[in-house]
Amino acid sequence: MSRAVILTALPVEYLAVRNHLIELQENIHPQGTIYEEVKFVANEQTWDVRIAEIGSGNTSAAVETERAIADFQPDTLLFVGIAAGIKDVKIGDVVAATDVYGYESGKVGKGFFPRPKVGKSAYGLVQRAKSEARKGEWLQRLSSNPKPKPSVFVAPIAAGEKVVASKQSDIFQFLRASYNDAIAVEMEGFGFLSAAFAYPNIQAIVIRGISDLIEGKNDDALEPEEVRQEKASHHASAFAFQVLSKFQVTDSPSTTNSSPANVQPLQDELDMDNLPIQEPREYVLDLLNRLLPSQLDTVIFRYDFELAHLPNGTHSQRSIGLIRYALQKEGADLSQLLTVIYTVAPHMRER
Repeated sequence: MSRAVILTALPVEYLAVRNHLIELQENIHPQGTIYEEVKFVANEQTWDVRIAEIGSGNTSAAVETERAIADFQPDTLLFVGIAAGIKDVKIGDVVAATDVYGYESGKVGKGFFPRPKVGKSAYGLVQRAKSEARKGEWLQRLSSNPKPKPSVFVAPIAAGEKVVASKQSDIFQFLRASYNDAIAVEMEGFGFLSAAFAYPNIQAIVIRGISDLIEGKNDDALEPEEVRQEKASHHASAFAFQVLSKFQVTDSPSTTNSSPANVQPLQDELDMDNLPIQEPREYVLDLLNRLLPSQLDTVIFRYDFELAHLPNGTHSQRSIGLIRYALQKEGADLSQLLTVIYTVAPHMRER
């Protein structure tokens, strides 16, 4: 049986996904994330589906995606929700992301110099999305007949930690200048795809419904914001289930070398007794061990998003794994890692 995880950020997105399923059973992740699980049958294929609402932001998306993979070992991952349109789209349209630009990656000097990082959706799911967009059969999954009929775009989008609310904002102008093929912007897709990247045989894609067009983001003249968000979520979830229903899984991560044990190269090295800890490594390890679990997750993601494959061991094991990686990356002083720790937990400087 094929396995899929569908993640959402907001309650309205979660409910839209949930409305396509019946007889769900609650399943609680060891870290506390609450999923609902159900069988989804379509086109002579049965999916074991888990859904969860994980909150906003790329960091949260990366952490929860990694946890879902480690616990459930899915074949397919989908992030489904709403986005703001940048160009070419109207409210209610759907965007299946080919790429998600992490637009906040760059260097700050006298100005901001972007260093683009890109999360890519899986080729097979992108091709399936293109096919279903052409056919238009997904519209039959909608509970009403919307006017005008929503369109589906298979195109790049952007993701960052900011809500972009005006075309006059510096962020909007920056997006148009530096990522001018992105047609929508949101807050989770980059973290989600960054975590999925470590598992090449797990297929992942981001699917968004357009709930506003940036200018007039909070303008309720045509429709109230909650109505637009509900419509966009409904359309995105309908298209997501259409894609899932037609997607054929050929390789299962539970039977290939993409299982978490094999794609986490640090797993076998996390041995407290065999890791020589000296100053400043001992000091850095102490700082990491004093962080809250959520703070450690944030430090790992901000230090290097490609560390999504860092093992889900104990807090101390993950701290050691991060130090080992940092020693390989920047040498003995660990200054970059310390900077990230102090950014996430400023009170640590006072020690």
